Amino acid sequence: MNDILQLKDKTIVIMGIANERSLAWGVAKVLNDAGAKLIFTYRKERSLSKLTDLLTKHEITATLVVACDVTKDDSIKTAFNSIGEKVGKINGIVHAIAFAHGEDLHGDFIDTSRDGYAFAQDTSAYSLIAISREARPYLSNGAAIVTMSALGAERVLDGYKVMGVAKAALESTCKHLALDLGHSNIRINAVSAGPIRTLAAKGIPSFQRMLQEAKEKAPLKRNVTQEEVANMTMMLLSPISSGVTGEVLHVDGGYNIMG
Repeated sequence: MNDILQLKDKTIVIMGIANERSLAWGVAKVLNDAGAKLIFTYRKERSLSKLTDLLTKHEITATLVVACDVTKDDSIKTAFNSIGEKVGKINGIVHAIAFAHGEDLHGDFIDTSRDGYAFAQDTSAYSLIAISREARPYLSNGAAIVTMSALGAERVLDGYKVMGVAKAALESTCKHLALDLGHSNIRINAVSAGPIRTLAAKGIPSFQRMLQEAKEKAPLKRNVTQEEVANMTMMLLSPISSGVTGEVLHVDGGYNIMG
């Protein structure tokens, strides 16, 4: 494969793989094909087992696999200190982490619990701040961070509820971080993906309807694929997008432009 994107031998940390349908897994596959050196994080031992099986099945060799619970500052700090000690500089990070309690995705949004709201924000949005802060000493000049968002950050989508609010916070967080990180010539952007069947999507009660509506209304008249989202993510990690930061790029077949 020609190194058009200049990612060969670049060290990229990928956070948020749950299974083969994860957006982060799609990114891992295209980055591996591009010759990047991949570092993976996991939260629990069960997650490590699934990740190891995936890597073995697809014959992907990890440069490093590190435990990291993004709800705990000490865990994030330890993870990136370990990464820094073992590999030196990091060229990119993929943040594909979002979670909300199931009960807060059902019923009316007005009934969202205080704890549920705080948990969704902490896991889905604040984690990007904490990760950026702890990773910054190890990020190379020209490094890039990409986080995963969705249209629910901009619009009220039936069933998205507290996750939509968390994604809205995530996109704003991305913009504010772009200013701070820009002083170190580090870029950060978000990819707003159209509906895709992921583990997280299964928790959204109206997801099947969202999938069908996006297919019918999008100018391309289809749903986007995991690979299409991964390709945009890879471009944002690449030096060829060196002038782009603080942006939210939609990969949804144009669905977001429709009334």
